[in-house]
Amino acid sequence: MLIGINDINDERIAVFFRINERQLRLSAEYGDGVFVAESALVINRALDKGYEPVSFMIMEGSYDEYAHIFKRIDHDLPIYEASEEVFKSLKGFVLIKGIIGLFKRKKEADANVLLERAKRICVLENVQNPTNIGAIFRNAAALYCDGIILSDDCADPLYKRSIRVSMGNVFNIDWCYLPKNEFLSTLKAAGFKTVSFALRDHSVDIQDEKLNKEEKLAIIMGSEGYGLNPLTIDNSDYVVRIAMNSQVDSLNVASASGIALWQLCKNNH
Repeated sequence: MLIGINDINDERIAVFFRINERQLRLSAEYGDGVFVAESALVINRALDKGYEPVSFMIMEGSYDEYAHIFKRIDHDLPIYEASEEVFKSLKGFVLIKGIIGLFKRKKEADANVLLERAKRICVLENVQNPTNIGAIFRNAAALYCDGIILSDDCADPLYKRSIRVSMGNVFNIDWCYLPKNEFLSTLKAAGFKTVSFALRDHSVDIQDEKLNKEEKLAIIMGSEGYGLNPLTIDNSDYVVRIAMNSQVDSLNVASASGIALWQLCKNNH
């Protein structure tokens, strides 16, 4: 159902402009909340994984360009066709590339089910930058990781920026939150050997033979500023280092995740 929009203050499109992402996540109107997906690529990936659309907004005159998307949805769903002036007032409109969609969230994966079937899990502790979250999800989906556990102080994988940076790959991997003081015990109870990445005197190299032969590994990555909690490191089965130039003291967590997941998950398929 195509609806013309010429006023940026039209309440029907407020969800795309003025409602913040925390409010979207907690929206009682839609049960488990909603999220915004930007660009045709990301929207198609959300539809592929069964996310239910609520509405769309497109730039005036671009309906035919996105007809392949609209063939996949209920014809009664609102499609707001906004004037160029209104559409360009969207933050980051250049990256949106003419279309934006509102989708209902799904319930998170069940941690017990996820851990029962998994062999390689990525665990994020206090990773708060949505850009890093998105990049890590993209790495995990590409590099044969079975799922992601986030401590409850991590950023939301379904923030717009996380989804955008992941190129929609947040939809291609199962994930859930666990309380930050419980995830280690939960992982160990599920039979995982826990692997913390940190520079410690007793760190083993990422190519360590015993490490790479473990049946079930939980690969734990820490926050952007401070790394992992010392208690997490102290209570892990392995502390692992990535060899690097001595003039550089650390890698960005997203970059480190790519190296770690490639090495430790490459035989997991």
